[in-house]
Amino acid sequence: MISLAGLQRRIDSSDLSPDAAIAQSLEAIGARDKAIGAFICHDQKAGAASKGPLRGIAVGIKDIIDTSDFPTEMGAAIYKGWRPRADAPVVAMLKQAGATIVGKTATTAFASRDPAATVNPHNRDHTPGGSSSGSAAGVAAGMIPLALGTQTGGSVIRPASYCGVAAIKPSFRLLPTVGVKCYSWTLDTVGMFAAGIKDLAHGLSAMTNRPELLPGAAIGTPRIGVVTQDFAGAPAYRRACA
Repeated sequence: MISLAGLQRRIDSSDLSPDAAIAQSLEAIGARDKAIGAFICHDQKAGAASKGPLRGIAVGIKDIIDTSDFPTEMGAAIYKGWRPRADAPVVAMLKQAGATIVGKTATTAFASRDPAATVNPHNRDHTPGGSSSGSAAGVAAGMIPLALGTQTGGSVIRPASYCGVAAIKPSFRLLPTVGVKCYSWTLDTVGMFAAGIKDLAHGLSAMTNRPELLPGAAIGTPRIGVVTQDFAGAPAYRRACA
């Protein structure tokens, strides 16, 4: 697998150019994806951004998340060739951080139960899990260092465990769900796949501009708020002090 944090170190030290890093991912997709089926479509001529913490990082986007540069087909024939007018905000966040969106990854139809054609990179007779099948398989097969998926019940953590990659389902709304095909307004969450936990931390920190998410970051003393409501009575700590 490709370490996002490792690529960042090599790019920052000028040991690897951002364009060369993207080219490596595109070469891996061309060599491996015919057998895996992680991608619905990809841009063979994608180039790297010149700046940003995620420059040189190739990213796959689950195919229920809107992208202006690629069709968003929801894993369903009735959306064949449908092209959104704009990127979902979460895709815009990646681009603003310098990432290169190289393609759309396979999903079960409407992120529900109909399986995608994707296979598990470790055993092609096995499922990669769903619904974020292609995102997990693409990272596990060493094609891309980072991918977006979505989860309503277990659609990030399940394929991550099946494919042996790291994943995070962040707190609700840390990553916006606007522009993501809705399954449940209250439960839908955008998540991420990468080779390891450190890689996820670097990716999420860059996307959200929150350096405190990085490993070893200093964290200040938390501030805790207590909401009081008249109908609920006095909170326990007040009663104890009375």
